Amino acid sequence: MTTTKWISRRSFADALTRTNTKLANSKIDTIREDAVAAGVRSVRSRIETACTESKRTPDEVTLVAVTKTVPAPIVNVGRDAGLSHFGENRVQDAENKVRSVAGGHWHLVGQLQRNKARQAIDLFSLIHSVDSIRLAHRLEFVRANEECAVLIQVNLTDSESQGGISPNELTHLATVIDQETSLELRGLMTIAPINGSQATLRACFGELRKLRDGLRKTLPNQPLRELSMGMTNDFELAITEGATIIRVGRAIFGHRPQESPR
Repeated sequence: MTTTKWISRRSFADALTRTNTKLANSKIDTIREDAVAAGVRSVRSRIETACTESKRTPDEVTLVAVTKTVPAPIVNVGRDAGLSHFGENRVQDAENKVRSVAGGHWHLVGQLQRNKARQAIDLFSLIHSVDSIRLAHRLEFVRANEECAVLIQVNLTDSESQGGISPNELTHLATVIDQETSLELRGLMTIAPINGSQATLRACFGELRKLRDGLRKTLPNQPLRELSMGMTNDFELAITEGATIIRVGRAIFGHRPQESPR
């Protein structure tokens, strides 16, 4: 004897809703994956154009995809689209992503607290935000003979919210790193004015290049090659002024929640 199992209208409706939700979420994921891949292609094209206009080659510029608030599966979409360098603002946000994204090089592009220094050395191949002698000494103390590559963040806007050392203090900090630590000083980083004109932005980027070039003469034993400058709205200008690393998030992954345009 066959027993027929009846499903209530409410149960059927709930099951149908769950199915439709899964299909909708799958479609949204596909759309976002396509958008990320298109974003990578667009940014690469912009880099190529800026390099051509500046008589440079694209392989002179490292694209760091900033993954703040971006979940690891979407970061992997970016990796599959050709990205290999990723940037995070906070150590704690990077831990899961570093484990979940195979084959990537990770950069710390946000401010580093001294109590997170050891974790930062373990997670990141380059720390962009060294801005004090105390932080440099802390990194040296905890590195335990491991290599640690850093950039000095320079504040060229007088904005306290952006962090970074003042240009007047730069040479002293760089000299301390050179003489009192075994950190590898690869260059400088800055954040340009948010609403600056093209002339203001170029002046900011050009000033960082001049500061880097001056340090090269003062500290010939340090690599001091890198200039980390330029974001979604201004990286072409940064490339024109000599950027070797650009940090791009929104043009690849879209607007973050509650993010103002940048």
